[in-house]
Amino acid sequence: MDSLSGIAMFVQVADSGSFSATGRLLGLSSSAVGKSVARMEARLGARLFQRSTRHLALTDEGEKFLLRCKRILAEVAAAERELSESSSGPSGRLRISLPRYSGLFEPAIGAFMQAYRAIELDLDFSDAMVNLVNDGYDVAVRTGELDDSGLTRRKLCTFRRLLVASPAYLARHGRPLDGAEMLLHRRLDYRFPATGRLEQWPLPDEATQPAPGMVCNSVEMRVFLAVQGRGIAYLPAFAVQRELAAGQLVSLLDEHTQARTAFWLLWPASRHLPPRLRVLIDFLVEQLQDQAFGAQP
Repeated sequence: MDSLSGIAMFVQVADSGSFSATGRLLGLSSSAVGKSVARMEARLGARLFQRSTRHLALTDEGEKFLLRCKRILAEVAAAERELSESSSGPSGRLRISLPRYSGLFEPAIGAFMQAYRAIELDLDFSDAMVNLVNDGYDVAVRTGELDDSGLTRRKLCTFRRLLVASPAYLARHGRPLDGAEMLLHRRLDYRFPATGRLEQWPLPDEATQPAPGMVCNSVEMRVFLAVQGRGIAYLPAFAVQRELAAGQLVSLLDEHTQARTAFWLLWPASRHLPPRLRVLIDFLVEQLQDQAFGAQP
């Protein structure tokens, strides 16, 4: 426990950048905080901070040690929460990062809230990249490959993106039969918030990418404009299921839109998964797993 206390104090010093600030927070003198850090450095045989009269900065060894220490403290906190929740059922707060896709997660989230009323959800909808540990998220839903070894993942579902337009638009402008004919059409495009790049359309030759007639970062706006006959959009199949079924939109060039993308649940690797996070993961997987949106456009 003495070592754990020293680790917590080291993390606080690293976060505040000051012995005196840490001392005020913990009710100790700055000298006592400094001696605690010095004892830890002596025990480790490594200098954790570069000190001067006005500045305190982590060394390279200190930076590496800080990452480990934060994970240790997170594990301890998770174990304590798990024990406290085991007798009364899952409860507490979950901070969740979700993509800005519409029409897919809302029913599952609503059903979860009905089933687990003691769990408070803090939902953040964004396509930006997040650091789960540093940004304070319990779990995130994202597409793409996992490139962080500190995260655990579980597959939710897969989906296609479809090229769609309204029958009225096609009646006025004709139905494109290949990538070259797409050049004659108005494109309702998507810009990735994290990179500023435009989404590439799945056409045989990139040279035939039509010029955007409108660019935004909203699924809802592109669905609305496509239904209104303002152009052709490249959209997730689940976002236009109702419009396709109602005949408001039709899919185009289906032979070029067969690629599938997976949604993943991502959370920090931990031996002690809080019950509230465990039930959320299991619930979402049960609701969405094995679904293949866009199998029959």
